[in-house]
Amino acid sequence: MRRMKIPEILLIESAHRPGSLASILGVIGDEGLVVEHLASVRRDQDKTIWEITLEMDPDAGPHLRERIDALPNARLLGRSDRVFNRHRGGKIRTVSTLDIGSLQILRDVYTPGVARVCLAIRDNPALAAEYTAISRTVAIVTNGTAVLGLGDIGALAGMPVMEGKAALMASLAGLSGVPILVEEKNPGSLVEIIAAIAPSFGAIQLEDIAAPGCFEVEDALRARLDIPVLHDDQHGTAVVAMAAVRNAGRQAGQRLSQSVVGQVGLGAAGIGIARLLLSRGTPRILGADLDAAARQRFAALGGEPADLRKVMAEADIVIATTGVPGLIRPAMVRPGQVILALSNPDPEIEPQAALAAGAAFAADGKSINNVLGFPGLFKGALEVGARRFTDEMLVAAAETIADLAADHDLVPDPLNLAVHDAVTAAVAKAARDSGA
Repeated sequence: MRRMKIPEILLIESAHRPGSLASILGVIGDEGLVVEHLASVRRDQDKTIWEITLEMDPDAGPHLRERIDALPNARLLGRSDRVFNRHRGGKIRTVSTLDIGSLQILRDVYTPGVARVCLAIRDNPALAAEYTAISRTVAIVTNGTAVLGLGDIGALAGMPVMEGKAALMASLAGLSGVPILVEEKNPGSLVEIIAAIAPSFGAIQLEDIAAPGCFEVEDALRARLDIPVLHDDQHGTAVVAMAAVRNAGRQAGQRLSQSVVGQVGLGAAGIGIARLLLSRGTPRILGADLDAAARQRFAALGGEPADLRKVMAEADIVIATTGVPGLIRPAMVRPGQVILALSNPDPEIEPQAALAAGAAFAADGKSINNVLGFPGLFKGALEVGARRFTDEMLVAAAETIADLAADHDLVPDPLNLAVHDAVTAAVAKAARDSGA
């Protein structure tokens, strides 16, 4: 498996005099690395300690360290534990919404008072939405078979990602996300497990489940459960990608409704993007993938299977989600194309290379993050008691995200709470209008 670039956070001591930091940054630039973050950690008289975040291949480490240590005014101290410190002890916890400060409150929220609420829900199950946290609680379920770009690393190793999803749901939408790790790869068995625990939750978010099993799991749960189920790698990614495609086309002078779209890579993300664009009325979508079953699945949606060469020759807008860095060579780029190479951390073609080859617009996946979609999608669905997610809800979220982007941006700031409030409102309205 290809080694994924991981943020490397170096602690470097430099002499506090002109040119010291510049010489360190010069070495980093000579190594072909980009500084993702730079902060001064401490200043001691004539020395400054810098925390420098780089996204780099682990193999580049020793040579870079040697070059920094060779500088007359700098010394590598080691690695920062900043990322680990922010994960230490976990990123989420369950807290009470009530201050249980008296025996009377204790008796009301627990025994014996709670029995009245239990009996009321027994007689009228709909009351659970009003008198429990179910209506604002989302299960975030993974079996760890497709975590980030790391692949099948197991459910336990995927827990930091699930916690991150839960933390984002809480901070951006006020929802309680509960990570659920399932040690099960068989799609049928996974469905049974999730369905068995579904009564605890108002909605189910499927996460980091590998294709093609993810399609079977989602379809089965949607047919079986009366609560919203969403595979975020498909539909959350598709929502934000659709917003980015619309704005990229606008900036390049191309209308999505009149363009041929090429989807390179027909895994979970690629199928999700293509399906949503087809539901929006995109007239023609070419799709390329080495896997025959993936091409058949794409054709069943109404797409036109093709090879990479045909996609690059005929598509006006190209979206790539293969995870294969450098797959698209500059010579393949047709002048005037829009190229969105969304694989992280290494795109199928660097935006600068695509632009130099004649692309009218090019971007990678660093700014196209599905955190713009899933908090508002789930909050909007839960607020109106939706039983399922519809294409109308997904499109409403995508169009809202696109509309809120600044003139020269593909998508808005993912930490802008107003964006998530607007997505929530749009999804809720679309749910009511579509009968969900």
